[in-house]
Amino acid sequence: MAQVDYYKALGIEKGASADDIKKAFRKLAVKYHPDRNPDNKAAEDKFKEINEAYAVLSDPEKKQQYDTFGSSGFHKQYSQEDIFRGFDFGSAYKDMGGGTGGGAEDIFSRLFGGSFNRGGGRGGFRSAPQRGVDHEMEVTVSFRDATQGAEKLIAFRRNGQREELKVKIPAGVDNGSKIRITGKGGQGEGGGPTGDLFLIIHVLPDPVFSREGGDLFVERSVPFSAACLGISLDVPTLEGDKRIKVPAGIQPGTKIRLKGCGIKSLGSNVKGDLYVKIAVHIPESLNNEQKKLVEELAAKGL
Repeated sequence: MAQVDYYKALGIEKGASADDIKKAFRKLAVKYHPDRNPDNKAAEDKFKEINEAYAVLSDPEKKQQYDTFGSSGFHKQYSQEDIFRGFDFGSAYKDMGGGTGGGAEDIFSRLFGGSFNRGGGRGGFRSAPQRGVDHEMEVTVSFRDATQGAEKLIAFRRNGQREELKVKIPAGVDNGSKIRITGKGGQGEGGGPTGDLFLIIHVLPDPVFSREGGDLFVERSVPFSAACLGISLDVPTLEGDKRIKVPAGIQPGTKIRLKGCGIKSLGSNVKGDLYVKIAVHIPESLNNEQKKLVEELAAKGL
């Protein structure tokens, strides 16, 4: 529930007496009670709001904290469970009539997801089992480990304690990939299950390869003469060098595909391809012999 001004929620001034607070609450509780507003989400939200406001303002200690620190500061100290702990629902709705007095516990269990525990002469609020929060941490891996998979030792803090864990980095992970470690998040409440730990993968760049999904890209430069006449050259792959043929007359920027020489994308057993992008090297300067040859080629239309 979003933070609200509890005094405005009940339509009262900050200096209102305990009797004024109770009267304002009862009037609004009758108006917005779920039994009188079936299937009305707006009325249900208002009903929750006024009950939360009354649970705080009817308790001298919580009211003092709210008045001292304001809504934002108060909610940093009090969870919803804290707000309703010790709140006597039966007394709040006693003698209200109109079908609003009975079944208060069932109503609040449904609206707030909690159950009620009576003891010590007062009604108490016991939250339903709450799953622990999920935690996240970034794990940096090398390009090769991301493409081929690896085992990595990670250290993290949980419940105030340092823990270490060996995790398997599956082949094919990419920047932003998430790996779930079940049961290594925050502790659950009220008997709820423990949350999970999510590893957010950050892949370091590689000096040779770039990547798009399961495809890899590498750039090779050939001399002008090789671009005209064709050439065979070795290109790197993840499994070692492979020899390819560059056809005569290849144009700068042309990509030559090596099928199946890429990587398996995460969750796939099919490998992508490796693309060799061909660049043509143009020398920045020529010696006299080279210059003469190029001039002869130019004379012949090349």
